[in-house]
Amino acid sequence: MTYENLLSPIRLGDLELRNRVVMGSMHTGLEDKPWDVPRLTAYFAERARGGAGLIITGGYAVNKRAWLKPFAGEMTTRLQAMRHRQVTDAVHEAGGAIALQLLHAGRYAYHPFGVGASAMKSPITPFTPKALSTRAVHRTVDDFARSVVLARKAGYDAVEIMGSEGYLINQFLAARTNDRTDEWGGSASARMRFPVRVVERVRELVGDFPVVYRISLLDLVEGGQTWDEVVELAQRLQEAGVTAFNTGIGWHEARVPTIITQVPRGVWAPQTAKLREVVDVPVIASNRINTPELAEQLLADGSADLVSMARPFLADPDFVRKAAEGRADEINTCIACNQACLDHTFANRTASCLVNPRACHETTLVLAPTRRRASVAVVGAGPAGLATAVSAAERGFPVTLFETGPELGGQFRLAMAVPGKEDFADTLRYYARRLEVLGVDVRLSTRAGVDDLAAYDEVVVATGVEPRIPDIPGIDHPSVVSYADVLSGRVVPGRRVAVIGAGGIGVDVSHWLTHDPADTVEDWLAHWGVGDPALHPGGLTEPKPRTPVREVTLVQRKTTPIGVGLGKTSGWAHRAVLRQAGIVQVSGASYDRVDDAGLHVTVDGAPRLIEVDHVVVCAGQESVRSLHDELLAAGVSSHLVGGADVAAELDAKRAIAQGTEVAAAL
Repeated sequence: MTYENLLSPIRLGDLELRNRVVMGSMHTGLEDKPWDVPRLTAYFAERARGGAGLIITGGYAVNKRAWLKPFAGEMTTRLQAMRHRQVTDAVHEAGGAIALQLLHAGRYAYHPFGVGASAMKSPITPFTPKALSTRAVHRTVDDFARSVVLARKAGYDAVEIMGSEGYLINQFLAARTNDRTDEWGGSASARMRFPVRVVERVRELVGDFPVVYRISLLDLVEGGQTWDEVVELAQRLQEAGVTAFNTGIGWHEARVPTIITQVPRGVWAPQTAKLREVVDVPVIASNRINTPELAEQLLADGSADLVSMARPFLADPDFVRKAAEGRADEINTCIACNQACLDHTFANRTASCLVNPRACHETTLVLAPTRRRASVAVVGAGPAGLATAVSAAERGFPVTLFETGPELGGQFRLAMAVPGKEDFADTLRYYARRLEVLGVDVRLSTRAGVDDLAAYDEVVVATGVEPRIPDIPGIDHPSVVSYADVLSGRVVPGRRVAVIGAGGIGVDVSHWLTHDPADTVEDWLAHWGVGDPALHPGGLTEPKPRTPVREVTLVQRKTTPIGVGLGKTSGWAHRAVLRQAGIVQVSGASYDRVDDAGLHVTVDGAPRLIEVDHVVVCAGQESVRSLHDELLAAGVSSHLVGGADVAAELDAKRAIAQGTEVAAAL
């Protein structure tokens, strides 16, 4: 594809962008400390060199009560603005444009001196905010405007005002969180005064400086805005002087997933298209858009004027440049796993990316060209081995990759069979193409022995894991199969299935077993209760029950609730799918035996029979490291990475990071 629309320039007021690709806002953790400015600069500059048309920073508070957490990043003083010159200068030198996002956390503030539209506690923070007084609302309006002035002094080309995702401005707009009776509440029209006045005050101070407003199209919470209210707000904001609208979907407290991997690609684009019909300024589509093909389609069919992709720029800073050069098959696609980005952010850690561990670590994890002509052998083509081989080859090492199986991918190939994880296939496509481009000698269906490897200067063992087989009487019964047998298609389970082990793999397998392959995008929306906001405030309606294709019982030895160890920002959605599919969950079980009758367990001291056609074992993994031990015995040194090093669940994040780090240190 030529991506004619995606790569065409566009003007936002007086700002001309070289293309229509927006790198959306992400809070990485580098925004909060002055000493991280050089790292933040390197992070943004690499993405500007990669071709992003407009970069939007993580959110900066407009005053101290607006902080997301204590001592969070803010734009409130001239000194802070001058520090940002390093960032903006680097982006401009790389040919890019950059906007500063300004936000007020409101009741999402994770500190005890937060304020909100009303004194209503958020379900995702432990603190109850103080309601802003009428005068304090006016001061907050001025704080937003003053921060825009400072952003312009800092060299930013535009600002984005965060009016969605449930932050303060969004809280003013929804009856759910605004029970005020003064001029800032009491009716939908009055609730809109706050964002409108913010934009008006900004225009009074900075004239035609470009202002992007992130507007919530679907709140996805009870007591959210109706579509008529969204339209009225957008038109009033346009009249007040908004240059462009970026679209937001869902509040952070919403119980509908909006960006994780199980969310269909481009599912929210129709909402953006509806907004575009009622305003006369450019509209930006966002959320679960991760390929240039989809972005081009949304522009070509008139759904949007620009496309925002946030996490895809964590995954590949050269996203735009590769598309422009006809190398889209070399893009490292975001798989929307959240494991290293949002999960890190909400755990107060620096964000990164599962498929690109260099994200936000550009100054510390450097793949510098090697001065050695050392040969490198990598054994195992799972995530750890692929990351090692590609990273070593990028440094200039001649690399040979050995894999006993007929295909690349290892356990990752199983993961991509899980419903909602189809994007994982793009990671394998990326690695396969990079191996080809870099000239790596790939030897599939080849078992490398000690004698073969002794000829190489560096050996990396990435032989992965194998399923653990628990010691249960009858474990060799014909009805017992492993998760690998099921996900690979070697075994087709019967109608009634018991799953042993309720970690991440057990949950994924349970989803696979109950999922109806005939489900459409419309079915997905219906299952989560997403309706037309013109009919249902906030876009919420009664969820449509799922019709599971199998009866599944998920069993674990632990007494803790099933799924508590899943990802911080996605685990709740996976647990919800278990409930939606009617999966029977059993905790605190001891496994007695498997026989023709089914799986026998004891729960709370009482014996129980689970009558099933198949028992799927998801009881963890064990490292496959015999080759490493043989090499040590023969006096051949090797590096051990990935599951062969530590078999803790299927941790692709750690495997890829470790492989990259080992390659960087060769």
